[in-house]
Amino acid sequence: MADPSIENAGLLVIDKAPDMTSHDVVAQCRKAFNTRRVGHAGTLDPMATGVLVIGIERATKLLGLLSLTTKAYTATIRLGACTTTDDAEGEVIETADVSAITVEQIAAGVSALTGDLQQVPAKVSAIKVDGRRAHALVRTGEEFDLPARPVTVYRFDILAIRRDGAFIDLDVEVDCSSGTYIRSLARDLGAGLGVGGHLTVLRRTAVGPFTLEHARTLDEVTEAPGVSLGIDAAAKLCFPLRDISDEEAESISQGRWLEPIGRKELYTVVDPAGQAIALVQEKGRRAASVMVVRPATLR
Repeated sequence: MADPSIENAGLLVIDKAPDMTSHDVVAQCRKAFNTRRVGHAGTLDPMATGVLVIGIERATKLLGLLSLTTKAYTATIRLGACTTTDDAEGEVIETADVSAITVEQIAAGVSALTGDLQQVPAKVSAIKVDGRRAHALVRTGEEFDLPARPVTVYRFDILAIRRDGAFIDLDVEVDCSSGTYIRSLARDLGAGLGVGGHLTVLRRTAVGPFTLEHARTLDEVTEAPGVSLGIDAAAKLCFPLRDISDEEAESISQGRWLEPIGRKELYTVVDPAGQAIALVQEKGRRAASVMVVRPATLR
């Protein structure tokens, strides 16, 4: 009899709706799939929509190993006002006249925020300060500072510029490294122009290899539970591959190791039937499993 931890295991790419936390999505997926073994890779703010990668059953073990180092967003930045949270959910704390701001100045500001940056995260982020989340400390009124962190903005393109009364709204696309805060880009762009800025719309369009093309809404998942990628397909999409024999597959699936072949990166070993058997890392004279996708007991 097939084991459900393999048969139902995989990655689910959700197109998250607004006004939901990532935990809300996990809770609904647990109900839809009738399992507690559900987790998520990375978070999305409640106001944000778009790609959220969910692991189901045995694939939850994949989540911490995925190299989701690049992310892509579409967003709207409002120039002319600062808020307490650097986005539209916060209170406006300062406004400024934007009538003299030119397209050329905006383009120069965006250019200055492209490439390798030292970015100060928003204070309502999930970063921990002395063991507590920054966003929780903000609610207590405690004063604190977050240190700048290295991030990379690979692309920061302006799609449209709209002058809306007292504000300028910019529709943008951003490709960036993991850990980049789009709210902080909005804040820093406004600060650089001397008029303040904050984020009003945020949609994540890609995380690593996962895009909106893979995504399903929670309503769709509730009506017809099913993963976007089975665990085999996910392991083979997200990591380089190494073909192994049936004998090697049996060995690695039982917790033994393989002969190394001189590769530094984490990779997936695949048996002659095309099944992903394990994720393997080479160290010294051993190529040992970091995660056994398909243990001997489930093969």
